[in-house]
Amino acid sequence: MTSFTKKEYEFLKELGIGPQNLGCYVNGTWKATGPVISTFNPANNQIIAEVVEASAQDYEEGMSACAEAAKIWVQVPAPKRGEIVRQIGDALRANLQEFGRLVSLEMGKILPEGIGEVQEVIDMCDFAVGLSRQLNGSVIPSERPNHMMLEMWNPLGIVGVITAFNFPCAVLGWNACIALVCGNCVVWKGAPTTPLVTIAMTKIVASVLEKNNLPGSIFTAFCGGADVGQAIAKDTRIPLVSFTGSSKVGLAVQQTVSQRFGKCLLELSGNNAIIIMDDADIKLAVRSVLFAAVGTAGQRCTTCRRLLVHESIYEKVLEPLVDVYKQVKIGDPLEKGTLLGPLHTCTSRENFEKGIHNIKSQVCSVS
Repeated sequence: MTSFTKKEYEFLKELGIGPQNLGCYVNGTWKATGPVISTFNPANNQIIAEVVEASAQDYEEGMSACAEAAKIWVQVPAPKRGEIVRQIGDALRANLQEFGRLVSLEMGKILPEGIGEVQEVIDMCDFAVGLSRQLNGSVIPSERPNHMMLEMWNPLGIVGVITAFNFPCAVLGWNACIALVCGNCVVWKGAPTTPLVTIAMTKIVASVLEKNNLPGSIFTAFCGGADVGQAIAKDTRIPLVSFTGSSKVGLAVQQTVSQRFGKCLLELSGNNAIIIMDDADIKLAVRSVLFAAVGTAGQRCTTCRRLLVHESIYEKVLEPLVDVYKQVKIGDPLEKGTLLGPLHTCTSRENFEKGIHNIKSQVCSVS
């Protein structure tokens, strides 16, 4: 049973989200014939809404329509494509607060981060609009008299984008905005645990395409799990697949796409340590460590998970670091003043607790 009727969920209606939602935008229409899943609020583990995921039939219908739409989109001049992306950015601006709130509600990051993530997509739209008038080739000297050679870049056709839970709309923006102005259609599979963000973003893009009398299948979206991701990786109609996620899954995607001589863009897991040397500005370093470790509850590739401190300043760093951690407000990510929200899933919490237990056991064994 969903808790959609709660007053704090009323804003979802403005984004076109209801208690039951179709999770596929194929051939310009919303439909889905796959399994029904529930999406949860990680702050209280209560169901927000239900979503019908994609079936194999939905996928094939969507891809067939997208392949046809690619023939139309490639003929649209690049500055005109930029105008469409500009309108997408404006539509996101108009829904910035509500959309940012949805990101925080479903993913679990604090509200300023949720709003900031949507702003990243808006910024990418602005960047892509400028790029749409700079897709220049080269004029190359020829050895033949009175001749020159011209270089022209052509679209690939369709770009597949598979995104992760921690940045459920920003990563889509980084990829899709550029792909669209370059003349490519986009096929998107959002993270299975953030389907409402996928639906809300797609509704915004779809409204712009519809307003401009363009085929909705230029932007095709699927809510679903690994089966949809595997279908995208195997599909020869998709020359380029952009994947964001774990190294393990990314390797599998790369191998599958490479077997059909496709192209890959991979953004995989991994993060670096922060090193504090003996001549460091300790106040600045402590603030940097806190921000890098606490942001998004540590669920991002830029997270600081290891700290290497010069032995001569160890105590000078440790004491203020403990003090600033004591000031961190933990709680509902939508509440004002919260700096640390929940981990995204119960499995994430279990893994975190296991990690803390292992660390404590290692410390005890060393001492």
